[in-house]
Amino acid sequence: MHPHDRGGPAADALLPHRRGSPTVIGDRLPSYGTARPQAGRRFLSRALARPSLPAVVALVVVVAFFGLQAPDLRSTAGLAGVLDVAAPLGIGAVAVALLLIAGQFDLSVGIMALASSLLTAMLIGPAGWPTWPALAVSLLAALAVGVVNGVLVVNTGLPSFLVTLATFLVLQGIALAGFEAATGSTQVGGLDAAPGWSSAASVFGSSAEIGGARFHVAVLWWLAATALATWALWRTAFGNAVFAAGGARRAARELGVPVRRTTVALFCLTATAGWLIGTLGLFRLESVQLGNADLDTALDFLVVAVIGGCLLTGGYGSAIGAAVASVLYAVARQGITLAGWDPRWFLTLLGGLLLVALVANGVVRRRLKAKPRS
Repeated sequence: MHPHDRGGPAADALLPHRRGSPTVIGDRLPSYGTARPQAGRRFLSRALARPSLPAVVALVVVVAFFGLQAPDLRSTAGLAGVLDVAAPLGIGAVAVALLLIAGQFDLSVGIMALASSLLTAMLIGPAGWPTWPALAVSLLAALAVGVVNGVLVVNTGLPSFLVTLATFLVLQGIALAGFEAATGSTQVGGLDAAPGWSSAASVFGSSAEIGGARFHVAVLWWLAATALATWALWRTAFGNAVFAAGGARRAARELGVPVRRTTVALFCLTATAGWLIGTLGLFRLESVQLGNADLDTALDFLVVAVIGGCLLTGGYGSAIGAAVASVLYAVARQGITLAGWDPRWFLTLLGGLLLVALVANGVVRRRLKAKPRS
């Protein structure tokens, strides 16, 4: 396909292959200029231009440290434990990373996971629905919330942080009070007897034993989400629109880039990620119990995306960085547990990693801005 067929003249004006436009390859940040430095400096320049670099370096350090402090972390069971934590976190973090690149926030991913799984369980259990229709309805409900978030942000100009905070509170109230009022209980079980449960469980709840440890299908969903997001971000007109929305919103609108439509689509993406996380947990446990999802869960996705290289100001970041940061998060948490430390030290370590990532990302951003444009 010819490059001009990818997104029309407006989208093509922001395509990375154009001379003088940002150059985007793989996981690298946009770079400017045509001068060719020496091989050593060129390699360093490419490395520093990757948003995921701080997360990769931190991951190597944390793995080495906890590999010595907690030898069980190096076992197959230790790897399975790390991936158990990283997979659902990574699914949400990758979606949040794309939204951050577009210059927006979403605090409702965690509560969406809880609310959607509760809705699915209510439809399957007390309402007696087959499994697949119940999943379809809960997905549509999640998408509706994503549309509401996106439309409110683009039409009112309100900060997405506050809009999604309001959504979080509304969904929290509905999930906690509405579920108990509708079912008369805080837990629903016996879902595996519903029609279609076994086929849905093979998609969302299956697992395999490898090396004496059990690995769950959530890992494959996480890898697929990361690969798809990376491809879409760096190889499609939609990805160009995401970067344009976060890096030069006004210029993008003047060039005809569908910033509003892209923003709404990204909020639908984070809502879908929340639904997927909740669905994976529902089929793994084969039941659902009313729990209290607080803002700590919502902030985890945001923190991981920032550690992975996304700037809060938008325009820079990668899905790969968010995936690496989710592994970093999981290694740190599991390592502290296996080492027998007080679990509260994890918060200190996470805060330190976030601070280092913010400083590193700021340095990279200033470095790129200092380069002359051709």
